[in-house]
Amino acid sequence: MKKTLIILSIAAILFSVSTFMKASHATATLENPQTPEISLTSLARRLVKTTGVYQFIFRKSGDPEPATMLIPHVDENYTTSAGWMKLIMIVIGGVLVYLAIVKKFEPLLLLPIGFGTILVNIPLGGIAQDGGLLKYFFDVGIATEVCPLLIFMGIGAMTDFGPLIANPKTALLGAAAQFGVFATVIGALLLTKYAGFNFSLQDACSIGIIGGADGPTSIFLSSQLSPNLMGAIAVAAYSYMALVPLIQPPIMRLLTTRKERMTVMEQMRPVSKTEKIIFPMIVLFACIIFLPTAAPLMGMLAFGNILRESGVVERLSKTAQNELINIVTIVLGLGVSTKLAADKFIRLETFGIILLGLVAFSISTAAGVIFGKIMYKMTGGKVNPLIGAAGVSAVPMAARVAAVEGQKENPSNYLLMHAMGPNVAGVIGTAVAAGVLLAVFK
Repeated sequence: MKKTLIILSIAAILFSVSTFMKASHATATLENPQTPEISLTSLARRLVKTTGVYQFIFRKSGDPEPATMLIPHVDENYTTSAGWMKLIMIVIGGVLVYLAIVKKFEPLLLLPIGFGTILVNIPLGGIAQDGGLLKYFFDVGIATEVCPLLIFMGIGAMTDFGPLIANPKTALLGAAAQFGVFATVIGALLLTKYAGFNFSLQDACSIGIIGGADGPTSIFLSSQLSPNLMGAIAVAAYSYMALVPLIQPPIMRLLTTRKERMTVMEQMRPVSKTEKIIFPMIVLFACIIFLPTAAPLMGMLAFGNILRESGVVERLSKTAQNELINIVTIVLGLGVSTKLAADKFIRLETFGIILLGLVAFSISTAAGVIFGKIMYKMTGGKVNPLIGAAGVSAVPMAARVAAVEGQKENPSNYLLMHAMGPNVAGVIGTAVAAGVLLAVFK
């Protein structure tokens, strides 16, 4: 009896739905004779086409979006990637999340970027399209350059310029490490000419800045010169920053002798509070006079450092170092992921960017070490060449790697504070390099 009632109930529901659909179709037909016939079969077909399984397996590049109430509108920028391309990008996003959580590779940025990559490539999700949350993050935080600049303010608030002030000649090591930036610009243009890539001069500049190992600067520059390449450039920049302990040591050992690595440097002089306050202002005014295009980055770096060193705005300094930079990091990471949609990332140029980024970072490391060897000779063995590798601006990881390599040869050798000098100089140097590229090629 119960089964009979259930069957009759289901039949009644189906009959009611069918009658309602026919009546709706009749009314719509009177209003618009072009209205297609609506039936349970067509509705089921539409529903199937909006499932992730169908989109991943059957969607082809260029396929139009299914007509469904789940998508109120489709703008002209909506991705037309094949389903398998979206699935690959979701896997890539999962790999970034894995590296951030398990391997602890730059987790503060790779975790939001990786998770954002998953969200962006969900079929029909629309979170990165007009009106989507991540699209707002990108438009407000990155396209306007707000997030990279606020990150620089946070870096300034967290950084002690004392080692650079105490030993200003180490600024030359930070400058030497920028050689990889400009060498890679040439490399990108050569790939375009001889290897079938399609990098413009602006693209080459954006790729080259990866050599500075400075994520915010890479995003700042690419947002102005090559927005479509921003996702690949950001992933490459932060990935190589995370891989500093793996990439740099072999290069450092290859280019130095054991005697050079054992060099113990003299203890640095103490730096006064007045010097620490005046130094960022000197750097900023020099930038204003000689390279105004780098002033936004240098200005925010100097402002953050003044908050730290002035001693009168401790609350602002702590906010810049903690709450503000944390919020901005989330917005920045998720905003960058909008450029990691399948149709923007799965290209030949992406693999070229990743390769060139590795070359840029390696050349920058090598140039810093080689210039460190030159300073070792010129000072009669008073400068350990290892600190030259810290000239890239991966603060403070590059300095730690240099210190660890020095202690492997001489356990009583403490190079960390000495390496922080070129490390901080590298931050300034990369900002200057970005300013030069903007001034010449924008």
